[in-house]
Amino acid sequence: MITSTSNSQIKRLLQLQKKGKARNEEGVFLVEGLRMYGEVPEECVEKVYIAETLYHKRKAELRLERFPVEILSDAVFSHVSDTKSPQGILCIVKQKSYDVEELLDRANPHFMVLDNLQDPGNLGTIVRTAEGAGADAVFLSRESVDLYNPKTIRSTMGSIYRMPVIYIEDLVKLLERFREKGIKSYAAHLEGKNTYDKEDYRSGTALLIGNEGNGLREEIADAADIRIRIPMQGQVESLNAAIAASILMFEVYRQRR
Repeated sequence: MITSTSNSQIKRLLQLQKKGKARNEEGVFLVEGLRMYGEVPEECVEKVYIAETLYHKRKAELRLERFPVEILSDAVFSHVSDTKSPQGILCIVKQKSYDVEELLDRANPHFMVLDNLQDPGNLGTIVRTAEGAGADAVFLSRESVDLYNPKTIRSTMGSIYRMPVIYIEDLVKLLERFREKGIKSYAAHLEGKNTYDKEDYRSGTALLIGNEGNGLREEIADAADIRIRIPMQGQVESLNAAIAASILMFEVYRQRR
């Protein structure tokens, strides 16, 4: 059992918790909590860290024998935890990679494209909603927030394990590739030609959402096939990025259902 915060494994966990560069160099990320542990694909787990109290209370129920496990004193676990009320279990999980061309070859794909999104909670919520709305993948511009930020991971509520999320160097080229594959792209924009519910999304569809403060970059909006808008009343000009993405994705799902 690890009882010292100066232990090398604890130092590594803190690095992985706080630094995206460390996570990406090792190709891993951290998940914390009983739900995230319960849903993690076994083949993706590198190691499990569990607090002493939880270990003695629930070790059989948690089926820990499937993984390499390290027990931490409760105090040490609290030291490495990223939450205010630690549940006593965290995992080092291997990052997944996906083939863009394989995704583009899916029949009538439903994609979400995010341009320079900055809030980790928004990204996590969009990934979770994408799974719920039957989307096939989420594409991110390279300047967007870190997918493996602990807050993002928590906000996905487990969808990080199942929803393909891919960083893209050049979104304009991606939209060109969509066009070649017969996938129509729709840019959420205040100057949208039609309201979002007037379009037909039953064939290949890609929805574009921009930065929380500035919206889509003009070159990205210009590269899309059509601009759409979400009608609103009152003096509200725009919605939270995750809310807007959710409305659009579930309209695609509604039409296809």
